[in-house]
Amino acid sequence: MMFKPWLLIDRWLLVILLMLAAIGLLTLYSAVHHGEIHIWYRQLSYWLVGLTAFLILALIPLRLLGLLAWPVFAFALLCLALVPLMGDVQMGARRWITIGPVHLQPSEIMKWALMLVLAHWFANREPDGWLAIIVAVCLTAVPAALIVVQPDLGTSLVLLLAATAMLVAAGFPWRYLFSIVAMMPFAGWYVWLHMHQYQKQRVLTFLDPQTDPLGAGYHVIQSMISIGSGGLWGKGYLTGTQSRLNFLPEQHTDFIFSVLAEEAGLIGVFVLLLLFALLVHRMLHIASIAHTRFAALVTVGVCSIFMIYIFVNIAMVSGVLPVVGVPLPFVSYGGSALVSMLAALGMVARVSIEAHAVLPWQRGGSPLA
Repeated sequence: MMFKPWLLIDRWLLVILLMLAAIGLLTLYSAVHHGEIHIWYRQLSYWLVGLTAFLILALIPLRLLGLLAWPVFAFALLCLALVPLMGDVQMGARRWITIGPVHLQPSEIMKWALMLVLAHWFANREPDGWLAIIVAVCLTAVPAALIVVQPDLGTSLVLLLAATAMLVAAGFPWRYLFSIVAMMPFAGWYVWLHMHQYQKQRVLTFLDPQTDPLGAGYHVIQSMISIGSGGLWGKGYLTGTQSRLNFLPEQHTDFIFSVLAEEAGLIGVFVLLLLFALLVHRMLHIASIAHTRFAALVTVGVCSIFMIYIFVNIAMVSGVLPVVGVPLPFVSYGGSALVSMLAALGMVARVSIEAHAVLPWQRGGSPLA
């Protein structure tokens, strides 16, 4: 059946995405100082690359994505293994590698590669046998362990939580889920023993930021001051004192939500959260109309990662969770994260295209058709 796929791209998904792009670029412009305006232009170029990736992924058939899942996963795993050997150190962490002119963060590729592999793995089988579950656990645990040693605890937690969400969506038996939940205290104890000292300090500071207000607790305290000082309507665009006077650390990356809250107030925060809620709702709607199990699981995987990122970032800058270095989707500065998120949304757009293009009697065919 011949059709023009670009005409079937979900318009609501595209409109929400463009509105988030506008908010993200406006907020980033306010967050950077005059001497750092190159950061804004660089983010604009990332948006152009990311939107191109969005359109390209929206035109690639899901059947081909299913065939590419394992090679992409293998490539991402190889890059993660090379990070300790040839990775670049930035801000005390070794998370990036340089391949020719490309500066790559393999953990960003791994999130989406793992999602594709798990969707492919459970496309033709139910997670009701130990073999299927053990394979899924190994596929998740190996890259998560490689990411933890970078160290990047935030991304590894996102990986584990997203994989759990996909297991539940695939039909993971609740009796097994309860067993995993019962083991979590022991897993938490093991993780605590192997955490870096600064990571332990973040957890302790989260419990009481005032114990070290000028050290480990400084980020959270200044962030909460920024959020609280915004009030209902905010201080106005480009007039936030915490960000303009450089009191707020990492204000263009992990703590950019605080900049928006200070300048736009509760109303601006509500608008942003409303757009995020509409984005999640749209992805869940697309998952519900997906014509194959593989397509539905891919959409659920993308949606779960976005939900985790949104919740963890806002919770950590608000003092509800420890600081783990998770960006706010489409708002925080960062090339690898932004391009990979837009490419993942392109896959969701493809699910919507194929769901509307497939004929009624074609539904229920092969999960990878």
